[in-house]
Amino acid sequence: MKISWFDRLYVGEKAKKKRYKIIQGIRKSKPKSDIYVIMPASNGNNILDIYPTAELFAPFFRQEEVFILGIAADYWEALEVAGRMVHDMYRITGGFDLSAFLDEEAGKV
Repeated sequence: MKISWFDRLYVGEKAKKKRYKIIQGIRKSKPKSDIYVIMPASNGNNILDIYPTAELFAPFFRQEEVFILGIAADYWEALEVAGRMVHDMYRITGGFDLSAFLDEEAGKV
């Protein structure tokens, strides 16, 4: 599995305290069931997907390229982070176009 990270990674308030540890755990394939990642949706009907990090190491994801947009310390925080991302997306693009949002954010780096 190849993991790519969003340059302007969204991080929940609780996850900020252990951001480095979370990222290193994902990179070293040491999943924690209470840590969640936010990624682009795997289908065309949604904008984002939220997964516990343990699912990243399931057989399905081993052949996939994973692009992580955000991390959170628990499921409820993941919902808040995803909500913040969708809010920013709408504010910046005037719609719910994830590709346009990511392109716009990449231009700010």
